[in-house]
Amino acid sequence: MVSNKQRPPFRAEHLGSLLRPKELTERRLELDDAKALVIARDEKLRKITDDAIVDIVELQRGLGFHAINDGEYRRHQFWGTFFPNLEGFEEISLPNWDLFRMHVPDIAAFTESGHKPGESIVCTGKIKHVGSSYLSDWNYLKNLVPAEMVKNLKITLAAPEWYHLRYKKGKAYPEDVYANDSEYFQDIAEAYRIELQILYDNGCRNVTIDDPNLAYFCSEKMVAGFNNDGEDADELFDSYVKLYNDCIDSRPSDMHLGIHLCRGNFAYSKHFSEGGYDRIATKLFEDINADTYFLEYDTERAGTFEPLKELPPHKNVVLGVMTSKFPELEDIDKTKERVLSAAEVIAEGSGQTREEALKRMGVSPQCGFASHHLGNAVTRDDMIAKLKLVRELADSIWPGEP
Repeated sequence: MVSNKQRPPFRAEHLGSLLRPKELTERRLELDDAKALVIARDEKLRKITDDAIVDIVELQRGLGFHAINDGEYRRHQFWGTFFPNLEGFEEISLPNWDLFRMHVPDIAAFTESGHKPGESIVCTGKIKHVGSSYLSDWNYLKNLVPAEMVKNLKITLAAPEWYHLRYKKGKAYPEDVYANDSEYFQDIAEAYRIELQILYDNGCRNVTIDDPNLAYFCSEKMVAGFNNDGEDADELFDSYVKLYNDCIDSRPSDMHLGIHLCRGNFAYSKHFSEGGYDRIATKLFEDINADTYFLEYDTERAGTFEPLKELPPHKNVVLGVMTSKFPELEDIDKTKERVLSAAEVIAEGSGQTREEALKRMGVSPQCGFASHHLGNAVTRDDMIAKLKLVRELADSIWPGEP
């Protein structure tokens, strides 16, 4: 039997994005009308960000976290600039609504609020990896910690289908460039394979792909939208499973890869969708060749723990049982009981004891604190209190473990 990877993941985790300091947010607001790559190359912003990352790395170390990252401080939104850095993609400032699947939850939410989706990147030509968009970020981060800690550092990546699901069928790429999704996905996967190898060659051993899109398939409202348009949501999900494996299967055996699912975490704590993992659990857990799943479980909109019965014995799960959206602190005893009850479900599904199931579990907030650079409706002190509680919860379940 394949053994599950450990260290990473750790018993206490967070999902990546952390609240930005005021100076960093203000500079980003000054650049708000600029395109993603222009913002990323702003020298004044770079200096502010460099200094802020030094501080946020020290904060994470002081709070007892091991999968430290840069807080995603260099990103406007959590997915960063991977796609606009690829040859064959361009950012458009005023996209036409006709481009979008209006039933995709985040698109629907933007529509209801009268906003157009931000950072709309579209394929305009053959896709080719022409230089890593994450490498300089990674190298800066790894130089802030002792050499023995580098293997634990985490970098988060955009989802490979991020700029596919949101666009109507046939709108994600020009028909004279790609004849079908299969051809398009083939080049996306090649770009991810190259990116992962570059990161690995530079010492990265811990990657998480942030993917609300997969969780959107839990939404009956979105599935109904596909049905109304004559499309098969399950068939599309299957194509994304294959895309994932084409992206990640060739990674080195000692590179840990996680997938984080949530239901939206936009500025000021807005979520986009609801629905339990039931309708996707088997394919998500059994068919995608990831090591660890970071799952939203802070509210009832994520459903019950029952789908965790489908988690194979060689895979891990980190339960997002604390919310990053609001400042109120969870009751640690009640939250511990929830984690233990989840362990019972996992144990039942895999034929293990509860103690065996707990060995491949961890805890975290359900999402980051600033998926959008403006951040959630919490203060820095609130965020620190939440992270301390995550560490305390982990220590109460797995005393002495990182």
